[in-house]
Amino acid sequence: MDEKQRIEQLRQELHEHNHRYYVLNQPTIDDQEFDRLMRELQDLEAKHPELYDPNSPTQRVGSDLNQEFRQVAHKYPMLSLANTYSEQEVAEWYESVKKGLGGDDFDVCCEMKYDGLSISLTYENGRLIRAVTRGDGVQGDDVTENVKTIRSIPLVLTGNAYPQEFEIRGEILMPWVVFERLNAEREAAEEPLFANPRNAASGTLKSQKSELVASRQLDAYLYYLLGEELPSDGHYENLQAAASWGFKISQGMRKVKTLQEIYDFIRYWDTERKNLPVATDGIVLKVNSQRQQRALGFTAKSPRWAIAYKFKAERACTRLNEVTYQVGRTGAVTPVANMDPVQLAGTTVKRATLNNEDFIRSFDLHIGDYVYVEKGGEIIPKIVGVDLDQRPIIAQPVQFITHCPECGAKLVRYEGEAAHYCPNDAGCPPQIKGRIEHFISRKAMNIMSLGPETVDEYWSRGIIHNVADLYDLTVAQITGGNKNRRLSAENVVNGIKHSTQVPFERVVFALGIRFVGETSARLLARHFKTMDALMNASMEELQEVEGIGEVIAKSVQSYFRHPQNMEIINRLRQYGVQMSLSEEQIQGVTDKLAGKSIVISGVFAKHSRDEYKMMIEQHGGKNVGSISGKTSFILAGENMGPSKLQKAEKLGIPIVSEEEFLQMIES
Repeated sequence: MDEKQRIEQLRQELHEHNHRYYVLNQPTIDDQEFDRLMRELQDLEAKHPELYDPNSPTQRVGSDLNQEFRQVAHKYPMLSLANTYSEQEVAEWYESVKKGLGGDDFDVCCEMKYDGLSISLTYENGRLIRAVTRGDGVQGDDVTENVKTIRSIPLVLTGNAYPQEFEIRGEILMPWVVFERLNAEREAAEEPLFANPRNAASGTLKSQKSELVASRQLDAYLYYLLGEELPSDGHYENLQAAASWGFKISQGMRKVKTLQEIYDFIRYWDTERKNLPVATDGIVLKVNSQRQQRALGFTAKSPRWAIAYKFKAERACTRLNEVTYQVGRTGAVTPVANMDPVQLAGTTVKRATLNNEDFIRSFDLHIGDYVYVEKGGEIIPKIVGVDLDQRPIIAQPVQFITHCPECGAKLVRYEGEAAHYCPNDAGCPPQIKGRIEHFISRKAMNIMSLGPETVDEYWSRGIIHNVADLYDLTVAQITGGNKNRRLSAENVVNGIKHSTQVPFERVVFALGIRFVGETSARLLARHFKTMDALMNASMEELQEVEGIGEVIAKSVQSYFRHPQNMEIINRLRQYGVQMSLSEEQIQGVTDKLAGKSIVISGVFAKHSRDEYKMMIEQHGGKNVGSISGKTSFILAGENMGPSKLQKAEKLGIPIVSEEEFLQMIES
């Protein structure tokens, strides 16, 4: 056997061993033998670079080189499912399916609802060619190189009965045991803990280094097959076929006919799911026949042929030992309950948010109380009650703090606000770091080469103190003499430089002015058009902007009165950050939709929903979320929801198509 043949043989063997270990859980060789075969293949591939294969088992180790994710459009939109929390609503869905199919018999496929990161995998000729995240449902990030490191995802399929081209969707998950170990390591290193396995999996898969992804031991369960030449009309049958090609499919999946069988499945897994190695938060029910799925169709947001039943939150009782306080980027102070550790929905819970002072008083919380804790949506722990019978006689009421735990400033509570705030926004470290993290975020300045951990490192090293300092950073400062960091440092500097092209309205949002969100920033930017005009606006002028009330207006004026903030803005101006709307934007602003309240519904072909929302605002209109007698018209795309259509007809609200709307604003 020559070396080329040996390479092919080793690749085939290692793919098979990967499948047996990570999917079937039936290894036939030990780790030492697997490593020996892998080393042999690595050595042979190094000798024969001309035989490089992107789907070789050796590619699963990942790379330590940074990579940028490109956006890829989904061939089929990735819609979300409608949620239900009661068996009665499941029965209503079942009856609606029966009615929609005209009384025809149908099967329902019952599956686990895995709590991970949605992924779409495309295969051609039995080989993985692309992996894309859900994104906004229309397009997502190409994470193919990172997904290749997940050993339960086949790079090359087994057998030959698969379609020439198809897509399979599923969830990327971090097993509980890996999640617990990772958080233990982060706690020992005094790093922020991941809130739950889904966040950990998402953060891992979006890492710029596939080597890190490989080390995190992610898993994947696949649950939906799409394509032109699928083996069967049945969803259940297609997934069984996919399992034979090498995919990891849930073993708990079941095909049923009756409502009682659905209830039995739900009740069984409501308890048994706690023994699974990965996080789940419910059950998914799908009409099994794809022909019947097509007949039932879609609403604007979700398929009519599927529904998700969410499990009720798990509850536990434990002792409250202490209340500590965290300061966010806006200065909001959040009390946190520190409790005796308790197992809840698969994780050890020691902390829970207490929201604000009113929340604490509503439970009359005392130190030493035994409190009931739930996980909202199986994710965020929260206190939902107190066992007063177990309250110790010497227990003292929780007293909300009066001064900032970080900088010592006296806290304030604004009228109409439930939270207390630290007013020292220019000198309180968590606020400053939080504003830098907000400034670099995707919806603000979009400096994706930076992240919270990097910001914290730069802050600790003293090379940044505010957002303007970012634009002074040099490669030498970032590397600190470490040549191995040069490439990533260049990416950071280039990313910061590129951010000077971000539009003015996002710059206003990026400043992090208290109470000024993405929508408020856009309204202010388009009304005042320049930073100078916004800075010098009076209270009356600010409140003339629709959607800007007294609280936001006061906050805007307070921000621009602070000398340090003005210094930052002047520096940003010098660095070339956009301080006004572009000529193109200014020329595009009209009052063609002035005074009109518009509802957007359906799926559009020429622009995204967000783009249509921007057009409406650009031409003086107002976006509203629900239909009422005050609605001027509905901008309707394909698959407009039947309930909205019925309400519009009842109220006599005009329906405007995508083409009609574009003609309206272009005329």
